[in-house]
Amino acid sequence: MSDFFTNPQNILHRQYEALRSFLHEKKSAAEVAEKFGYTVSTLYSLVRDFKERLKDNSAENFFFAQNKIGRKPREDHDELHTLIVMLRKKYLSVPDIKSILDTQKHSISEKQIYNILKADGFARLPRRNTPQKDMKLTESLPISAPKTVILENKEEEFNTCSAGIVSFLPLIKTYGIEEMILSSNYPGTTTLPVFNSIMAFLALKLSDIRRYTVDDLWCMDRGLGLFAGLNVLPKAAWYSSYSHRTTREMNVAFLKKMNALWQEKGLLSDTNNLDFVAVPYWGEDDHLENNWSGTRHQALPSILAAIAQDQDTGIMTYGDTGVRHDNSADVVVEFLDFYKASAGDDLKYLVFDSKFTVYENLRKLDNNNVKFITIRRRGKKILQEIEAINSKDWNIDRIETSNGKTRTLKTLDQKIFLKEYGKEIRQISITGHGKVKPALIITNDFDLSRRDVIRKYAKRWLVEKNISEQTHFFHLNKVSSSMVIKVDFDLTMTILAHNLYRLLARDLEGFENATAQTLYEKFIRNDGTVTADHENITVSLKKKRNLPAILTAMNKFLPTSIDWLQGRSLTINGASYS
Repeated sequence: MSDFFTNPQNILHRQYEALRSFLHEKKSAAEVAEKFGYTVSTLYSLVRDFKERLKDNSAENFFFAQNKIGRKPREDHDELHTLIVMLRKKYLSVPDIKSILDTQKHSISEKQIYNILKADGFARLPRRNTPQKDMKLTESLPISAPKTVILENKEEEFNTCSAGIVSFLPLIKTYGIEEMILSSNYPGTTTLPVFNSIMAFLALKLSDIRRYTVDDLWCMDRGLGLFAGLNVLPKAAWYSSYSHRTTREMNVAFLKKMNALWQEKGLLSDTNNLDFVAVPYWGEDDHLENNWSGTRHQALPSILAAIAQDQDTGIMTYGDTGVRHDNSADVVVEFLDFYKASAGDDLKYLVFDSKFTVYENLRKLDNNNVKFITIRRRGKKILQEIEAINSKDWNIDRIETSNGKTRTLKTLDQKIFLKEYGKEIRQISITGHGKVKPALIITNDFDLSRRDVIRKYAKRWLVEKNISEQTHFFHLNKVSSSMVIKVDFDLTMTILAHNLYRLLARDLEGFENATAQTLYEKFIRNDGTVTADHENITVSLKKKRNLPAILTAMNKFLPTSIDWLQGRSLTINGASYS
């Protein structure tokens, strides 16, 4: 035990014992130097330095430094503190700040961020609704997002404000959408291959990202990047550049592959609804025609797009933004050719309104053995003829509506001759539906019951509902933003995103007919933590009222290996915190 004091091994300990022997025990310099392995001159140098430390009171700390209690100070403490305060001044929440700092490779917990803000006098943010939360995107951030690269296979953990979007990954793999994208004709680069490029667009579509806002925040969210197999999503300029490399031929080929996939999976029925949508444009509009915009209740310079939707599943099957006034009547025939080339000859019914095509094209549908249901245009003479019909000839029908309720209508089933159609056609007149003038449904199906014809046409309103949804949730009418996307490609990506929401809804009991906005707010919009190693990726979603429902829906698909995540197994579970 005495060797510890007489034969010290540590350098500072040896210096201390030598100084103690010379200054306190008064031994000679030669004796002390020989005992501790110093020269005499070195010993005197140690004495000189020790006396200097005594003058500035640093001798005790030099030999007996005490460990400070608590967390070791960070080297970047001041920089990190300043950054956290600046982000809070942008009205960002603690989870938002944590997600951004993770992209900057700052390792800090939400609790530490909260303590820093609390020490600086920041109160908790008040409870905010969705529009108020989106206000945080109105100003650019004081830092920039890292360069976009393919996701590395490494051990890491990060927070994300878009953790719920990974719920679509199992659907993309299970339904074969990955192979469909890989086999498409869309362009790609060495840094961003075609699959990751399309997934980057899809990430914004599925996440309700407002394109008319600045892009700093969503470029910082690693959850969106994870969805696309990237570290983070590209900046807005890349999206504009990429979309302008696409062509109508690429979009049509992609839509055909999509339809063939839905047909293979048994997701298409025998009936499609057709309608037009006006996509407003706010730039130089000399080349555009005026079209009626239902969402804005006025005619605007706009791009006229045609959309088709399966009546039973809600799957979108077709989109075309190249419609002009002089060719709009022929869209129905073009769609028929497109559908047969992509999904086969199973299409039996087309449902559309009176302005979608002309009577001559109805005859072309009839010649192709396709049944149609549409509305006849009501002239003054036609209305007078209907009013002259004896009231005893009208039928009383109770028709079931989409919400399960029934409605009593007066109907009249007739056969009439249309000159432009060139033969007899079936006409069902309807009154008592809340309109001043009667509705006149015409069809070439003489076998379907009167009630079924009315119900089938009534479902057409669903396509108008989905068109309204696209112009709001998927931001199809936001073409005048800083992210200028080629509108036909934008519509194609919207159709893919819409269909993914319909696939998700199929597995959520009670929400089969919910809109994309509802599904996003209840199930997809959620924060979480991503923990990754070389073989597994685990996404822990924060506690939320509808979390058990989405976890139950994902149980049939997970865990599963995801190729664009370097083949790692994906697992989604619920976190223990909210």
